[in-house]
Amino acid sequence: MVNIINDKGKISITSEVFTNLAGDAATSCFGVKGMVGRSRDSGPFQLLRRESMSKGVEVRFNDDGSLSLELHIGVDTGVNISAVSRSIMKEVSYKLSKATGVPVRSVDVYIDSIIG
Repeated sequence: MVNIINDKGKISITSEVFTNLAGDAATSCFGVKGMVGRSRDSGPFQLLRRESMSKGVEVRFNDDGSLSLELHIGVDTGVNISAVSRSIMKEVSYKLSKATGVPVRSVDVYIDSIIG
């Protein structure tokens, strides 16, 4: 949880807010099929439905007040993986910083599946 204190009061933002914002930003990028999750028994990766896409995002709160994110995604067949990854990193970082005011230190993108 991130706490922002100013002269008007205190704002607390839970990790769920960050995971939902990050999942939404990532899935809006061209070439992204969706967020990917792994079953509890380390089974195969599965494409997550819209309402549970935050399970494909892990948020870490850093000591300096910034965030580090890890996203697990599935992409369309034939897309430039490097370009899609860069696009996701920029989009997620921008949307989270803009919506919450919390700086994003890093966005790590893991492409777990190529879906045709």
